[in-house]
Amino acid sequence: MIRAPLCVILAFLIAALTGGSAAVSAEPVWSWPIEAPHPIIRPYIAPETPYSAGHRGIDIGAGASHEVRAPAAGVVHFAGTVVDRPVLSIEHPGGLMTSYEPVTSVLVSGDLVAQGEIVGELQAGHCSASCLHFGVRLDGEYVSPLNYLGAIPRAILLPTRKP
Repeated sequence: MIRAPLCVILAFLIAALTGGSAAVSAEPVWSWPIEAPHPIIRPYIAPETPYSAGHRGIDIGAGASHEVRAPAAGVVHFAGTVVDRPVLSIEHPGGLMTSYEPVTSVLVSGDLVAQGEIVGELQAGHCSASCLHFGVRLDGEYVSPLNYLGAIPRAILLPTRKP
């Protein structure tokens, strides 16, 4: 007889009691789109409104390699030029889309990509030093890419008073 771990049984019980709204798995684990080290040249700055100023992604300093890799499996949404720079966008499950610039690619819309697969080559021009602008949208809204790269530790609430 195969026995499920207690935590799995509890997760299914909670899901059944709450109508299936309890999450059983953690957030996706993505890999970084460029080789380590990953210095953040400019952080994500959320705009106050969808049309106000902000920095809708992170700028990651690039080392010697200019290979850009898919952080997770997905489908190429766009590969081409926007205004004056090459851009690549990949759709991922769960309403997520990633964007990379300035990146040239031989991929075309509809191509499948696997996590870690080389999807393009970083070009000069975004920062004074070589860097990749990496953006993430969740259901069309920009969010910090660090949420998916495991670079933001989970908040832990601590008591403010002694019992």
